[in-house]
Amino acid sequence: MAKSTKPTMILLVRHGQTPTTGQVLPGRAPNLHLGDRGREQAERAGERIGALKKVAAVYASPMERTQETAAPIAAARGLEVLTEPGLIECDFGDWTGRKLGALRKLKAWETVQKYPSGFRFPGGESFIEMQSRMVDALARITADHPGQTVVAVSHADTIKAAVAHATGTHLDLFQRIVVSPCSITAILYTATGPVVLSVNSTGDDLTTLVPS
Repeated sequence: MAKSTKPTMILLVRHGQTPTTGQVLPGRAPNLHLGDRGREQAERAGERIGALKKVAAVYASPMERTQETAAPIAAARGLEVLTEPGLIECDFGDWTGRKLGALRKLKAWETVQKYPSGFRFPGGESFIEMQSRMVDALARITADHPGQTVVAVSHADTIKAAVAHATGTHLDLFQRIVVSPCSITAILYTATGPVVLSVNSTGDDLTTLVPS
């Protein structure tokens, strides 16, 4: 957290739909781009965020699908996309690129859903490591933008993990959080802790986002 007491609002945006969304666990596999629907979703997210009075910066994970989602959002505000490695997707290791239908048949899948804090992807990251990395990335962004609103385009699991951390929810319950393609989740980071203003927003007016 920055020394300034001014709160920072981070709009967490999941990337738009890809040709494999809901079918494959893409992870960090390269060359996965937005589909037609995903590009439409990104444009709509850009319009929604563009309606805000001021956005100081737009960050994105290094993956193609997040960079492509961030592009129209940044363009709507006359900004360039800044790459933040900490926003990257979880490293699914040996599970990268495998079909979700096949993974759901594995005994380990039940652990992924019910005890994620105790699971490490074979040859990859643990959920705890992913959450810690994501929270650290958001802390860096917050420290660099006291009192400002910024956008961070990331991935479903990383955003869900950030929401769980912000609400004080145990990581083993984070799978209960839904983060749809190109949805916007707003978290206000204050000197006394984060305040979750919206989760999985796909159509609401973002200008109404204020703490109660």
